[in-house]
Amino acid sequence: MGRQAKEQPHHGLGWWEWFTGLLHVVVDVFLQRVRACHLSQRMDLPTVSDLSCIVTGATSGIGLHTAEQLAKAGAHVVLACRNTEAASELVHQWQIDQAQKGGPLLDVEVMKLNLMSLASVRTFSEDWEAQQRSLHVLINNAGIFSMGGYQRFSEDVYEEHMQVNHLAPALLTMLLMPALLRSAPSRVVNVNSAMHHMASIDPEDLSLTSGKRKYNSTLAYSGSKLAQLLFSNILQKKLPAEANVDIIAVHPGEVITNIARRTPKVVQFLYRWSSFFLFSPLEGARSVLFCATDSRVQEYAQGVRSSAYPSVPYFTSSCNPVKVSNQAMDMDMALKIWNETLKLVNLPPDYLDQIFEGSNPSEQHEES
Repeated sequence: MGRQAKEQPHHGLGWWEWFTGLLHVVVDVFLQRVRACHLSQRMDLPTVSDLSCIVTGATSGIGLHTAEQLAKAGAHVVLACRNTEAASELVHQWQIDQAQKGGPLLDVEVMKLNLMSLASVRTFSEDWEAQQRSLHVLINNAGIFSMGGYQRFSEDVYEEHMQVNHLAPALLTMLLMPALLRSAPSRVVNVNSAMHHMASIDPEDLSLTSGKRKYNSTLAYSGSKLAQLLFSNILQKKLPAEANVDIIAVHPGEVITNIARRTPKVVQFLYRWSSFFLFSPLEGARSVLFCATDSRVQEYAQGVRSSAYPSVPYFTSSCNPVKVSNQAMDMDMALKIWNETLKLVNLPPDYLDQIFEGSNPSEQHEES
């Protein structure tokens, strides 16, 4: 019986499920411009001077445009990033642009955050909490997809996609939960991907080191995005409605990046050929900004929370809510990912309960 159990599929997809997931992604690439044709190239934002926002990975791509547009709409924006020098240069240029247009100075600051280090996440969160700062919107934007790359690990010895795309943002969200709660109504926007449709995951092998599945970057990336969704499902269910904190996932579309630089030449050729259908980072930021600021998102999230639907609200690049994959609605798997994530980031299982009771469980758990 024990031998039989070992030979069971390791939480993988059958070939048909994987193929339909891949087909979903391909169709999304070629139809995303049609589906989002009602949107202008730049998202028009209302004045949001009452918002305090954190944007991770704000020095390039979607994160850069998200942070800049929030700041120019009046929000207090924190660029949480590894390269603080580059971030400071960006902010300096934004302020020059504002001055040239005769506008007020932007309320922007830069803080150090390296998602490849859980210690850095803790330091960032401790600094935030020590000042009892408010937080209305946390945008977990930073992510990596080392397409065609070799398996690499963080300083915490976790596979890099799983750490940067899931474990570190999950820890950041949990450690900043006191700030989100005292600033409610608030929301967490997790930048996800349609590639979760072709993902498989093993909660006992999140870093793909057991040898049960051969590593490849697509498996690692898609699995990290599925893990993020599954963890978010449990988090949203555990947050009481009266907390008024919403967890939102968004797929900003397939956006032009440099992820194909390490791939074979044929893949690079196909990537360049399909770039006509891809969004610019500015266009990719639209759905993220929508999820961060629009009141309809909060109304929709409240409806989802009060229903039996097992997933957090999931928006696409067209700024419309859609269904997630079947594997992202597996609540048994979600609970396993939840428990394993808390274990890997060194948080106690009853972390949220202790937060609601007013204690500091992260410090207690570290001391123990």
